[in-house]
Amino acid sequence: MSEFAPAALLLCAHAARMLGWRPHEFWAATPAELAAALGLPLTGISAAEAPGLDRALLEKLMEQDNEQ
Repeated sequence: MSEFAPAALLLCAHAARMLGWRPHEFWAATPAELAAALGLPLTGISAAEAPGLDRALLEKLMEQDNEQ
């Protein structure tokens, strides 16, 4: 069996717990979107160089999403 299924299940669980994403939101996201939402560094960028996401910015983004 490939390693894709267990990894996808684990990432889907993290997205659900940490981001509140439902399965269809997880599967609609690109890997880059998931990495950004989880605050993971993008390929070729160190964690120190990656832009941060603090609680205030997260709440602002969530408010904007709720308005749509």
